[in-house]
Amino acid sequence: MPQLTEDPLGLLDQTRRQLGRLPNLYAALANGPAALAGYLALRDHLDRGDLSARIREQLGLLAAQDNGCTYCVSAHTLRGRKLGLTEEELLRTREAADDTDPHADAVLRLAREVMRTGGRVEDTALADARQAGVTDAELAEIVAHVALNTLSNYFNHLAQPDLDFPEVTA
Repeated sequence: MPQLTEDPLGLLDQTRRQLGRLPNLYAALANGPAALAGYLALRDHLDRGDLSARIREQLGLLAAQDNGCTYCVSAHTLRGRKLGLTEEELLRTREAADDTDPHADAVLRLAREVMRTGGRVEDTALADARQAGVTDAELAEIVAHVALNTLSNYFNHLAQPDLDFPEVTA
């Protein structure tokens, strides 16, 4: 898919200011300005939610791995490193395996169940998450992060933007 050179809504400039650069995903998604605007709005609102930046990044990495999106695994691995995640923590996140923080572990396990079941999570999985302190607000944000990251993963599969991060294969 060709990269967009026009920015009629100023969304690419907004993204450059927020991220300090313009990843190819955003440039390609801008071919559908409504899609980019919706993506950015959801991302921006979730950035102000209850989940920490670290957990949000882990959710992005988990979804990218689950959806086989090398572009997003690469991007979220780089961002995770910048947030202080170790190589072991990044690998465990990709596998949704035993995060050392019980709350983060519960969030990641629930997110994986949401992805694997299309949101039809069993009562026991939901009870386990609540037992670990996952709140109703966080439950809503987990599903929203799964949706946001699945959108970018699927779009990357379709558009195949050039990888502009150090490659980490999904």
